[in-house]
Amino acid sequence: MRLPNTAHTSRPWRIHEIATGFRVEDVWALPTPGGPGDFPRLVDLLASGGDPARAAGSRAARALWAIRETAGRLLGWDGPGTGLGSRVPTLRDRLPADLRGARPGPGLPGLPGLPFSPLYLLDDEWAAEIANRTMHGVLHLGWVPDRSAGYRGQMAILVKPNGLLGAGYMAAIRPFRHLIVYPAWLRQTGRAWQALQASPSASTGADASQTAGG
Repeated sequence: MRLPNTAHTSRPWRIHEIATGFRVEDVWALPTPGGPGDFPRLVDLLASGGDPARAAGSRAARALWAIRETAGRLLGWDGPGTGLGSRVPTLRDRLPADLRGARPGPGLPGLPGLPFSPLYLLDDEWAAEIANRTMHGVLHLGWVPDRSAGYRGQMAILVKPNGLLGAGYMAAIRPFRHLIVYPAWLRQTGRAWQALQASPSASTGADASQTAGG
C-alpha cells in the first residue's frame, strides 16, 4: 500500500541527516508483518530478490524493465562515468562517525553493471544508493510498529533528479511505477515473506530470540 510522504518524513530516521537535497518520491507499506527482531531477515530477503523494479513478478513489470534496460543502453544513461564517484559523490562521504562504523549491510543488483551500494544497516533501518545519468537515488527500508502491536517493513524511495532530463524521466515513469511495478513487487514480496516466516529456520530463530530475552 502506498503511504503519504509524512509516513517517512515524520520518523527520526538517520537518512534525514544524510540525504539532504533529496526528495521523497514514494513511500510504501510492505506486507511483511513480524516481531521486533525480524528486520535483518527482511533486509536479507529484499537483497536476495534484487531491485524492486527488476524483481517484480508480473509480465507487464518485466516488460517495462526490459524497455528501461534497452533505453539506458542506447542513450548511455547507465554507462561509465554516470554513477557514484564519477557523476556524483557517494553519500557514504556524508555519514557521521557512528554510521561509518556501522555495518553497511548488503547491496542490491539494481541496473546492469550499476548496483545499489549499501550505506548503513541498523537495527531498524537500512539504506542503499544508486546513481546514473538521470538521477541519484536512495532506497530506504525501515521497521515500524503496526496497528496489531507487531512490526512491518516500510520502504521509501528518495531521489535527486539530474536536471531537466532527470525530472522528465522521473515524471514519465511515475504512473508505471505506481500502477504496475511496485504493486506487482509488493505482492511477490508478501508471498516470499510468508514463506520465509513459515520456514523451520524462522521458528527456530524466533524461539532462540525469546529464550535469549528471558
